[in-house]
Amino acid sequence: MILKNKNAIIYGAGGAIGSAVARAFAREGARVLLTGHRLDPLETLAEEIRLKGGSAEVALVDATNEHDVNNNFRRMLEKVEKIDISFNAISTPQTGVQGIPLLELTPEAFVFPINLYAFSHFLTAKAAGKHMVGNGSGVIITLTATPSRKSAPLVGGMAAAWSVIEAFTRTLAGELGSNGVRVVCLRSDGIPETDTITEVFGLHAKAHGMPSNKEFQSLMESMTLLRRLPNLAEVANTAAFIASDQASAITGTVINLSCGSIVD
Repeated sequence: MILKNKNAIIYGAGGAIGSAVARAFAREGARVLLTGHRLDPLETLAEEIRLKGGSAEVALVDATNEHDVNNNFRRMLEKVEKIDISFNAISTPQTGVQGIPLLELTPEAFVFPINLYAFSHFLTAKAAGKHMVGNGSGVIITLTATPSRKSAPLVGGMAAAWSVIEAFTRTLAGELGSNGVRVVCLRSDGIPETDTITEVFGLHAKAHGMPSNKEFQSLMESMTLLRRLPNLAEVANTAAFIASDQASAITGTVINLSCGSIVD
């Protein structure tokens, strides 16, 4: 188990990616600290992890509220000696954000995801970073998507939001590296298993005059080298590896999980 004796806090743990990563971390031996804005999915996930022999704690946290983030971090440290891994997987509904030409977006709709994602990642990484610098070790993992690098139409402010997170990842890695703290971003293409991507593909299909999101998904798959899109297990397993000491030389970079829609 590559995360044995590690403690990991996961923001957005009730969502598809957050819960998949939580399961992978727990499977690899980490004690997972699950946070989100709805209690039911967190408790269901925690019970599932415990039934499989893992350890999980649950807390309601607004990852865009500095007071909430910092108070929860302090409460978690009352239960564990230190936090080794911080992973932010928050998301937001995409209706009104994607599927609309930039020239037709309101300023509020454009900046909404930029403010939300940037603010949340800054708050959660700042809380973890201060703690990890004191310990001389730790891993902060951020999450973005392929429009941060490629020209993807009708994504509104999401491309800019993800680009901000990637730039923030590099900057933070540069500031914390000498203290033994790694900062790494995972960049995935759309994951069809998730409700968010079902919503997004539906919005894009409608905007392009396609009859269903399945047709848009096929188009997206045709533009990757592997002729498919990534799945939750691939993202979660990669997150577990990056969080582990096996990836101890990796920091300040973006891990390409696009199935080849982007080639570095």
